[in-house]
Amino acid sequence: MTVSLSLERSCSNDLVIMIDALRASTTITSALQRFNTVIPVKSIENAVNIAGGLDARLAGEREGAKIDGFDVGNSPVDILKFSGEVLVLTTTNGTRVLEGMNAKVLIGSFTNAEAVAIKAIELADQHIELVMAGVKGRFVIEDFLSAGEILSHIIHLEDQEMDEMALAALMASLDKDMVDNAVKGSESAARLRGLGLEKDIEFSLQRDIYNTVPIYKNGVIKILK
Repeated sequence: MTVSLSLERSCSNDLVIMIDALRASTTITSALQRFNTVIPVKSIENAVNIAGGLDARLAGEREGAKIDGFDVGNSPVDILKFSGEVLVLTTTNGTRVLEGMNAKVLIGSFTNAEAVAIKAIELADQHIELVMAGVKGRFVIEDFLSAGEILSHIIHLEDQEMDEMALAALMASLDKDMVDNAVKGSESAARLRGLGLEKDIEFSLQRDIYNTVPIYKNGVIKILK
């Protein structure tokens, strides 16, 4: 089996782990503690229409800020204040990246890194690809380091051949304090801090607080059983 790491677009037909550490991956995993289903939607208009038809809660952000009229933003902390059958979520990056993937898709972050690594090894046939959501096609350090955290569990569980980017992410993630400082000093964290969302940064950096593994299939996200 081989393991690779890519930015934004997936080439795998086997198994993909989508990573948007600040914050969509973390928010989705948190939301599944309180909702049975999360529906990721690309546009605000579609999110409103779908939620209206399902009597669902609406969550989302643009440029980090909560969308006017929505129940909650893309916050892994605030989402825990809500519950229901369905949550409709639209974000700037993570929900957009999910579209068009042709593989089995899991969703990973610092908060469920070990759990998603275990399930990835169980489900993959020949190839595990970790896809960093980035920001509008640009590399961001938090997704790279979160990928490294997941890779550290994959390599601990089973020896794998990795491409050079995956190996670099693994090596970069080994010092927890350096990882935390790098994420807290990132552009994404600075934007969230400017919006008063420091709590989301701290929450998203917690390691393995969830055993939940979200799986994206047929346009919806549920807990992988």
